[in-house]
Amino acid sequence: MLSVAAAEADPTDVMPPVEAPAGWSHARREAFREFHRASFAGMPGPTRTRMYAVLAAGEVVGVIRMTRCDEPGAVETGLWLGRSARGQGIGSAALRELLNEAAAAGMRRVVAETTPDNRGALSVLASCGAKLREADGQVHAELCLDATPPAR
Repeated sequence: MLSVAAAEADPTDVMPPVEAPAGWSHARREAFREFHRASFAGMPGPTRTRMYAVLAAGEVVGVIRMTRCDEPGAVETGLWLGRSARGQGIGSAALRELLNEAAAAGMRRVVAETTPDNRGALSVLASCGAKLREADGQVHAELCLDATPPAR
């Protein structure tokens, strides 16, 4: 995952901000590894997060995750793809798979946040039926799993 992230994404696109030199410095690479290792225990673990590698043609091209929210039956999701995997429908396919995983885990709602200028994320969310609402410079997305099961 790190090799794809470092070669094909900006650090701010794939992990929380950290105090480190700009770019993919050694400190930022270690923070990336630690960020992902912290979620090895999955949703019952301390981060309440399960991460999935996104594959295309058998190669890792990104990561999608779901994090349990304080609200019962709700998870928050986030996704990143390497530049070469963007615009091919891979993000939408990954989100549909995650919606199926969330529904199978008993979740009723999946939420996400992005920025109004993140056209790729907005397209993926809309293609999967998200209700989008803009407020305070952020776009809030909600996918209800109660009404219609996600398509495969």
